Amino acid sequence: MSHLLDLQQEFAQSVAKLLQFAKSQGFGVTLGEAWRTEEQAKWNAAHGSGVVHSLHEERLAIDLNLFKEEVYQTDTEPYRVLGEFWKGLGPNYCWGGDFHGLVDLDHYSITPDGVHK
Repeated sequence: MSHLLDLQQEFAQSVAKLLQFAKSQGFGVTLGEAWRTEEQAKWNAAHGSGVVHSLHEERLAIDLNLFKEEVYQTDTEPYRVLGEFWKGLGPNYCWGGDFHGLVDLDHYSITPDGVHK
């Protein structure tokens, strides 16, 4: 099996764990973007809402919409609980709340090379 396929499968299983953890913390979650084309990644980067080489293109990133009592969460703190859980799953796990510059609270990813992008 290829390294990328192994990571994609690990990522999918880890997202399931994150969703269960979110539920245990009283959060509702809906799925955002999990895959994007190269063209979409370039468009997002050109418009300031993403990066050119997104891990979404490799199916190693997902955006999750977080709700508490049916209210969409926009503050950092509710996401931080999930981000810390996610990062605790392994050394290559990244949460968008830690990004420098463009903070992306709803983003969870695994880096294939250990470099946090």
